[in-house]
Amino acid sequence: MKSILVTGGAGYIGSHTVVSLIESGYQPVIVDTLENSLPSALQGIAEITNTTIPFYQVDVSDKNSLKEVFAKHPLEGVIHFAAWKAVGESVAEPLKYYHNNIQGLVVLLEVMREFGVQDIVFSSSCTVYGQPDSLPVGENAPLKQAESPYGFTKQVGEQILSDYHTANKESGIVLLRYFNPIGAHPSSAIGELPLGTPNNLVPFITQTAAGIRQQLTVFGSDYNTPDGTCIRDYIHVCDLADAHVKALEWLSNNPKKIDVFNVGTGRGNTVLEVISAFEKASGQKLNYSIGERRAGDVEQVFADNAKATSELKWKAKYSLEDCLLHAWQWQEKLKEA
Repeated sequence: MKSILVTGGAGYIGSHTVVSLIESGYQPVIVDTLENSLPSALQGIAEITNTTIPFYQVDVSDKNSLKEVFAKHPLEGVIHFAAWKAVGESVAEPLKYYHNNIQGLVVLLEVMREFGVQDIVFSSSCTVYGQPDSLPVGENAPLKQAESPYGFTKQVGEQILSDYHTANKESGIVLLRYFNPIGAHPSSAIGELPLGTPNNLVPFITQTAAGIRQQLTVFGSDYNTPDGTCIRDYIHVCDLADAHVKALEWLSNNPKKIDVFNVGTGRGNTVLEVISAFEKASGQKLNYSIGERRAGDVEQVFADNAKATSELKWKAKYSLEDCLLHAWQWQEKLKEA
């Protein structure tokens, strides 16, 4: 059973990936500061998998503490999620993002090299594409100037890993460029748990439907899209989690390589389509209004995922309505708690 370190493993995508790893026969080891997540995610993982996962409350930029974790476990790979991720906050606090997202990766790679751990799957983002010149966007599309320090840290992270591979030919690296993860585990034991006001559309939808938020504002209705609202590629978090397991398998079959894969459904949906699908899936009428455009929003982006389908042998299984139903069931469980 391969031991895999999951940094940020108590977070939204991290916790679902830990479940996928266990179900695929891996032994995850979690490090997380719990600054942007809650211990309840660890309880949810245990509930779904009926197993207790080794957990360390460690910051990846704390080299000595990280080395202690590596010394305790014979790790064979790393999945690196640990990073700050709010676009607006990154504009207000850029140094916080550069320290955690960039310095944290550098320290992690230094410790991996010291302990002879070669394989890493990196959590990147479709933000590296900006507004693509053509759609769907493939992995060879040019990377645009980042709209935020957060987006820039993902570009820098990819460059660091590319340079690291050039200097360390024994390493194996997969860069996964996520599109828009939504939904929750079908069991409702884990899901998206934004601390404070949500930055993402779907938790704002579910919190509005649950009465936590008074109203949802749709930012802009005059974009060049079928209904005037922005288009994104929404992918179920469990499908995204499975892509990380497939990436580890790819590294086993393609040692010492580095490659990049889009992880999206290959189709785009407008904001109004998401709202309509939520109302249909949940049976809830949503209180929303149309507002002004939001600075920094890309008009439309969705993935060309042919490469992940053919090389990783991965494909999204869940529909948009599945995603939104699971997100609503998760919200309902939180309300009962």
